[in-house]
Amino acid sequence: MAESINEVKHRIASTKSTHQITTAMQMVSTAKLNRIQKHSVSYEQYVSRVKSVVMHLAQSHLLDNINSSSNADSGKAKKTAYLVITSDRGMVGSYNSNVIREANAFIEKNTPNPDDYMILAVGGNGADFYKNRNVNVAYEYRGVSDIPTFAEVREIVKTANSMYEDGVFDELYVCYTHFINRISSEFRAEKMLPMDSEAMNEGASKDVKTSKISAEYEVEPDKQAVLKSILPQYAQSLVFGAILDAKTSEHSASSSAMQSASDNAEDLISKLELQYNRARQAAITTEITEIVGGQEALKH
Repeated sequence: MAESINEVKHRIASTKSTHQITTAMQMVSTAKLNRIQKHSVSYEQYVSRVKSVVMHLAQSHLLDNINSSSNADSGKAKKTAYLVITSDRGMVGSYNSNVIREANAFIEKNTPNPDDYMILAVGGNGADFYKNRNVNVAYEYRGVSDIPTFAEVREIVKTANSMYEDGVFDELYVCYTHFINRISSEFRAEKMLPMDSEAMNEGASKDVKTSKISAEYEVEPDKQAVLKSILPQYAQSLVFGAILDAKTSEHSASSSAMQSASDNAEDLISKLELQYNRARQAAITTEITEIVGGQEALKH
């Protein structure tokens, strides 16, 4: 019985230690979530202005027939790339499994032939998942900051655009988890390349509400110069927004997972303490019985 009591006592101490760790990790994740949400506010103002400009240009037909592709070749098979955003670490609940499952479903529906697509992975979990399954991972980026910077996104967008211009793929979709609130999120797959007028107008109008534009614009120095300035910012804003959104969802998932782990640890501690008290009471009762029995034996 003594050995059983010591074992339970050891489990209680171990579980309490785990509880302290998960509680600390929950506090860290919550702090990161609060920071990135504040950071997102200023970014949303910027991206709203960029999308507003893009939608005005699209509705004014300044973006008609634009195509940044230099690899148009009707004689070759179409190749699609999917930029899948996951986390680099674990302990984020079902965050990674959900985005990978939804991305796979979207890929299977949109590009059923494995030879017709490739993966651009942002985050170690996604990169490792596809590599382990022999999927073509053409590019991977690990170590995205807890609060992503625009400089990180420039590198990703520059690489993706170079691959597109070089004919490595013909279109690109960004797959990520959109943060709704601390208990809810949803999967999104948005087309980034090629930048055609219809897709850009549709993408911008998701977040920007304006009246229908019918006026014509005069641009200086010329249309190409304006597009050369605006379109890269639009592409960067899409990817940066997706990564920022995904990171917010990641921190929220991590906070929820650690909260759940802490709650489970508390429940287990309560059960173990009850088990320990019962075992200790049984041991004391046994000792008392043995003492009383010994005394009775001495009387005879």
